[in-house]
Amino acid sequence: MVAGGAAGAGAGAAGAADTVLDDFDSRPGGSMSLLRTIVGSTLRRLGGWMPTAGAITMLDALEVPPSTARSTLTRLAARGVLAREPRGGVAGYVLRPEAVPMLERGDARIFQPAASVDAGWCLVSFSIPERHRDRRHQLRRRLDWIGCGTVSDALWIGPERVADDVRDILADLKLAGEVTVFTGARPLADRPLAELAGRWWDLERVRMLHQAFIERFSPAASAAAARDITPGGARAAFATWIGALDEWRVIPYLDPGLPETALPAGWPGHASRELFEIIRERYSDAALAFARAVTTCGQPANTPAIPR
Repeated sequence: MVAGGAAGAGAGAAGAADTVLDDFDSRPGGSMSLLRTIVGSTLRRLGGWMPTAGAITMLDALEVPPSTARSTLTRLAARGVLAREPRGGVAGYVLRPEAVPMLERGDARIFQPAASVDAGWCLVSFSIPERHRDRRHQLRRRLDWIGCGTVSDALWIGPERVADDVRDILADLKLAGEVTVFTGARPLADRPLAELAGRWWDLERVRMLHQAFIERFSPAASAAAARDITPGGARAAFATWIGALDEWRVIPYLDPGLPETALPAGWPGHASRELFEIIRERYSDAALAFARAVTTCGQPANTPAIPR
C-alpha cells in the first residue's frame, strides 16, 4: 500500500474483472498516500463506506486542506480503489471490491514480519523487445518496489515470498510470455551472501528509511508511554497513527528481509519494527475511535454505526 506524483499502478477506473495493484508512485506524507493509508487501515473496519465530509475531516487532521482532500478522493476513485456512493442523501465513497485483494496483500506485508528466506529465492529473468521498453521500465520499477534486487539488467532476485506479487505485475503489464520466474533457487557463489546482497540491493537506502522512521516516531512512543490518550486527544492519536503507518508501510516492501548474515552491522530493521508495533498498540484504537466518530456523524439517520 504505499506509500503524490504520476499515476500509479491500476490507474484508471477498474472494471469488475480488473485487478487493482499497489500504488508505486505515491510518496509517504502526500495526500494520495495518506488517503490510501486511511482506506487500508480504517475504512474496512468502518464497514467499507464513509461520508465525504468524514473523509475530509480525517485528512484535515493530517493537515491536508479540504480542496486537496476532495481532489484526492476523486483521483483515488479514478484509480479504482473507491467509488462514489451516496447513502440516504449523504455524499460518500465506498471501497470497491476489486481493491480488497490489494489491501489484503498490503496487510500481509505491513503487519507480519518477513518470512525467512531459507526456503529459497525468486528469480525473474526477462528479455523484452525494444518496442516494449516502456513496459520493461515499468517492470524494473515495480520489481524494485516489491523488494527485488538486481543481479543484472535482465535478472532480478527476491525472497520466494514475492512470487505472487511478481505474477500480478506481469499480468498487469501483459508480459507473462516474455518473463520467466524461478522459485526455490539458491545462489551458489564463492563470495559471502553479505557481499552479494550489497551489490544486488541498495541496502543504504533501506537503512535510511528505517533510521528516519526511528528518529521521527521515537518521541511519539515515549509520549504515549507516559500518559493515557484521552478522548479529547483522539484526533492527535489519529494523526500520529496514520502518519506512522503511512511512513512505515513502504519499508516492508523495499526491505527484502534478508537474513542477519547478509546485513551490514548495526542494521536498524528490528528496532524500527519494534517501534512500529509500540505505536500501533498505543495509538491505533484511539485513532479508530476518532475515525468512527467523524464518519458516524455523517451517516444517514437510518444507517446504524458499524460496530468494531
